Amino acid sequence: MALDARIRELGSRHQSLEQAIQDEMRRPYADDLKLKELKRQKLRLKEEIETLRGRVH
Repeated sequence: MALDARIRELGSRHQSLEQAIQDEMRRPYADDLKLKELKRQKLRLKEEIETLRGRVH
């Protein structure tokens, strides 16, 4: 089903953003603006994933 594939794709992007956030936080002088933007993107993906999952079930 195409919706399942889209959810998996978004989940993969969500994980990539989580890794980018963790990498940035490990830096000695983390860029707060970059972290804020990464977290905002991650939240948007999470919301989209939840919306799509609601359509599947």
